[in-house]
Amino acid sequence: MSIEVKNLIKIFDDKRVIDDVSFKVENGETLAIVGFSGSGKSTILKLICGLLTPDSGEIITSEGDIAMVFQYSALFDSLNVADNIAFALHERKDLRNKYSEKEIKNIVAEKLELVGLKGIENKFPSELSGGMQKRVSFARAIVTEPNSILYDEPTAGLDPISSTLIEDYIVRLKDETNAASVVVTHQMSTIKRTADKVIMLYEGKVVFEGTPEQMLRQDNDYTRQFVTASLDGPMKMISEN
Repeated sequence: MSIEVKNLIKIFDDKRVIDDVSFKVENGETLAIVGFSGSGKSTILKLICGLLTPDSGEIITSEGDIAMVFQYSALFDSLNVADNIAFALHERKDLRNKYSEKEIKNIVAEKLELVGLKGIENKFPSELSGGMQKRVSFARAIVTEPNSILYDEPTAGLDPISSTLIEDYIVRLKDETNAASVVVTHQMSTIKRTADKVIMLYEGKVVFEGTPEQMLRQDNDYTRQFVTASLDGPMKMISEN
């Protein structure tokens, strides 16, 4: 078991933004967390990777790194692609002296090739398209060989073709690393192309859990409203957490 969440609760200003959420993600499996804005999706990622502390509940992860891919890539503008990808290898105390510069150069080249960007080490983020920046952030995330990868809205701001490419790389990285992956998304294409299973949140609670195929059947009011993007249904739009 790579990620297991048990009865997770997180409270902000007396409001339960995560309310008794539980799920498991096996190695080599991708879970999509979906829901309207403000449902608590991104908060769960922050809890898993330790950016936030739960008020109660338990998060169990396998030994090893948890990688986070941020919504808008979060690359360092002042660093070239190679230095962005190698940042953790240079700066983390446990990794700083593990590799020689030649080994780091080879690792960076290997990760770039894995995301289809061979030979762009010396370019800067400003020279890259949004889709290329996203793939560089994928390479940076896997440079420490994580056994869990968290993606926060990985196709946000991308055109449909770039989105499809990113979705394909999410699947490829899962297959290459055998990582447990969690993808927060609003997009149906991302759910259908990347996910093995889905949970839907509303007001911090799980209102659906199943496969993408089960979700598309629209067997309950929540999945029906989400899949059809209807304003009519049990979920009312609220501001994002």
